[in-house]
Amino acid sequence: MGKDRYVAYVGTYTHGSSVGVHVYDMDVEAGYMTERNVVPVNNASHLTTSTNGKYLYSIADEGVEVLKINQKTGDLTAINKVGIDGMRGCFLSTDQRGKFLFVAGYHDGKITVVHTHRDGRLGSVMDGIFHKGLFSVAERNFRPHISCAMPTPDGKFLCVVDCGIDHINIYKVNPTSGKLTLLDIVRCDLESGPRLIRFGKDGRFAYVNCELSNELLVYSYDGSEKIPKFELLQKVDTRMDVQEIGCASSGLRISPSGRYLYCSTAGDNSVAIYEINQETGMVSEILKLPISGKYPKDIEVFPDERTLITLNHESNEIRFFSIDYEKHTLIMKGRPISVDTPNCILIYKLSGDEETVENK
Repeated sequence: MGKDRYVAYVGTYTHGSSVGVHVYDMDVEAGYMTERNVVPVNNASHLTTSTNGKYLYSIADEGVEVLKINQKTGDLTAINKVGIDGMRGCFLSTDQRGKFLFVAGYHDGKITVVHTHRDGRLGSVMDGIFHKGLFSVAERNFRPHISCAMPTPDGKFLCVVDCGIDHINIYKVNPTSGKLTLLDIVRCDLESGPRLIRFGKDGRFAYVNCELSNELLVYSYDGSEKIPKFELLQKVDTRMDVQEIGCASSGLRISPSGRYLYCSTAGDNSVAIYEINQETGMVSEILKLPISGKYPKDIEVFPDERTLITLNHESNEIRFFSIDYEKHTLIMKGRPISVDTPNCILIYKLSGDEETVENK
């Protein structure tokens, strides 16, 4: 671990003092980051890397922008940007072959498939599907708001989470045309607001946080048949106090080892850490504690799993905490880093070999 070098990319809204994607050098041993530079991207609300790790994709007002990553230094160089024939997206992911980029649209309830070229450029929109609402009323809870699009670990299906209509739509992606075919729907409780989906390290279990009901849902996943099977195993409340109102589950991460799950909650401004049972997939609580900031929109853990990062969107800062899993405590470390409206963080492992790179 001591020889490994990492950078962190933090996407921000740019209607204030921030201008785009901030690049930070990471000191894993110290559990801290130092800003190196910032690359202009309009309202970078989510980031992901290409399948081969050579390019960084960012949501932008124009649609999606792609930047080439210097794999030795982590520096970024803009390549091109494309529109998505819709409103600005909120979440990005790629398929295992590196052929398609999936864009989740919160504002218009649209899932978009964009072709990616081998030289890093983004190409044409291959498909786009608008989700349909449950009713004709105008309330947020009944209109489509796609908050996440994540391929299953086996690469067979695409899970599209809609927090407006409380669905996780399961699509098949045509490997040639990129066209989407709806196969099934995982229905969450009405007005639960599923937000994000993450898969465990071995791919047998899926974890979904619900921003309205403040629940963590644990599913088993079986993709061996033509129609995948998701079975609900567990529900866990993510709030410090289950009676607390005005809370919204926000960030969701799984540690690199697959042993731990981290979930942040706005409103009570807290983080919960759970241990994942590697046999059953179910979680047991280690701690729930406040993070001394407002709206922890995204969270992440350092590669050694000893330092927690919180991006506090409303208090305009990034904070760091030492994690003691045995004593069930978080201890704030270092001074918070000031940054205007941080949205998301991506940790990238640097490499001295331009042909070999790992990222998360």
